[in-house]
Amino acid sequence: MSQSYVIVGDGIAGASAAETLREEEPDADITIITDEGEPLYNRILIKEFAKGKLPEAPISIHEESWYDDRDVDLVLNTLITDIDPEGHTVTAHDGTEFDYDKLLLAIGGTPTQLPVENSDADGIHHFWTFQDARDIKDHIEQADNSVVIGAGLLGIDLAAITAAQDVEGKYLMRGKAWWRYALSQDGAEIIHNALRERNVEPVFDSGVDHFEVDDDGHVTTAVDPNDDHYDADFVGIAIGLNFNTEIIDGTGIDYDNGIHTDEYMRTNHEDIFAAGDITEFHDLILGERAQNGAWGSAKEQGTIAAKNMVEYGSEEFRWVSSYSITHFDFPFLSFGHPTLGDDHVEAKYSDTEWRRLAIKDGKIVGGVLIGDLSPQTKYKKLMREQVDVSGQKEVLVKQDFELDDLEGAAAEQ
Repeated sequence: MSQSYVIVGDGIAGASAAETLREEEPDADITIITDEGEPLYNRILIKEFAKGKLPEAPISIHEESWYDDRDVDLVLNTLITDIDPEGHTVTAHDGTEFDYDKLLLAIGGTPTQLPVENSDADGIHHFWTFQDARDIKDHIEQADNSVVIGAGLLGIDLAAITAAQDVEGKYLMRGKAWWRYALSQDGAEIIHNALRERNVEPVFDSGVDHFEVDDDGHVTTAVDPNDDHYDADFVGIAIGLNFNTEIIDGTGIDYDNGIHTDEYMRTNHEDIFAAGDITEFHDLILGERAQNGAWGSAKEQGTIAAKNMVEYGSEEFRWVSSYSITHFDFPFLSFGHPTLGDDHVEAKYSDTEWRRLAIKDGKIVGGVLIGDLSPQTKYKKLMREQVDVSGQKEVLVKQDFELDDLEGAAAEQ
């Protein structure tokens, strides 16, 4: 009798799981359920579309025929609202029930709302889905001035979109530096200067107290806690994700900020797995629970989850993720967990070249490279193999660093 697999979520984690399941079990029943109205698209490229750099066509990854060709049942515009682990069913918003033998939750998150007056006004945007990108592009092309809130990796995408559309912008940041948990002032200033060159002005120690609107309910002004006023007929907000854990309340599935899984992507229910943004997985490299929804990580998690849904314990998730930014004249890449660690080392080599490594218990756990990305493979190798680099911090940030520079056979290639 063929197995029945249900996947909730058609992002890269869910889609890669479906593809792997079909390869592993040609006769299985596979269903993907998503609350979005279109099949898988490239979340990395939607920012280029919103910037006006790409047409819609390259953004889409799967046409509906992709699912038909693989005998995968794709159910669009359907929100799962209940899970019954004992009965092995999930229920949709319209009451439709789906039976499963094995279930994968790749349910991601929803942009966090800014809890201030008029934050739901016309002209205020969050940036997560392809439809968000379409709405942003339509609006920004008509805007005169903008405000962006959220000094992280999604916030800078919004700032770059306003810059690409030649809209004067203010980028409000709570601290004194962009992504201040991963970058020092030296590293962040490279980003600040690049923004200024594109007519986006960073505003530090700021934020939003409330928004002002016109008689039609359209945003006109962002007012910060210092009572400074910033004209804005376009506002972009990216202050994080609320992970979609509400549907697992009362199910007995373990979760905190995300769903707990082991290194095989299985939850505490033997027939329920999770992948992507939503997971707090056992990170074999860190030796503790971690969360990372970068595209490559989510794709690999979906693949690993599928293999273990077919045969539990067949392959573990062991991954060093990376995230790149391509908005500027210089490259930018973060890897691993650059905001963690009990120590760090950094170096600046020029006005557009800088790097920083996060270290925990003498081992690299993440880093950020600006300008020259060539050392990334070496750093990832050291992190993946958990090489002890204690006492050799300055060696790690030599501009022409090679693995052979490190003392000890453990670091040899």
